[in-house]
Amino acid sequence: MKELKSIGIIHTPYKSDGEAPYQAYKSEEIGEIEVFKEYEKGLKDIEGFSHLIILYLFNKSKGYSLLVRPFLDENLRGLFATRSPSRPNPIGLTIVELLECNGNILRVRGVDMLDGTPLLDIKPHVPEFDRKIGVKIGWLEGKV
Repeated sequence: MKELKSIGIIHTPYKSDGEAPYQAYKSEEIGEIEVFKEYEKGLKDIEGFSHLIILYLFNKSKGYSLLVRPFLDENLRGLFATRSPSRPNPIGLTIVELLECNGNILRVRGVDMLDGTPLLDIKPHVPEFDRKIGVKIGWLEGKV
């Protein structure tokens, strides 16, 4: 298996777990994504997209359990039926709004990750590719 490596650092106003929202839809906060200089050329043409999919490492996560109590529920749920940050492979995903690209710095809105979070990848959000019809949301029905 290929080893993942950070391509940048995410800067946000959130310094500790208790400060960050559980999901980005609750955040209007602005942050900066610093892409390491060696990857800056990969940002060419990114300013044409209004939203980006950000993949990052939950680097403060300590272990995991296969049953978790999610923030919107009192029942134990299977880890893979939740968005808990404590996972076997602690990878996070957030869709942010791109406000500005200045060299290797992306200014974005809608951050929910901690300051100093390692960036793994950036992908453009394309509604025609990412939207699914007939989506069911399981135990979250009526909670969001």
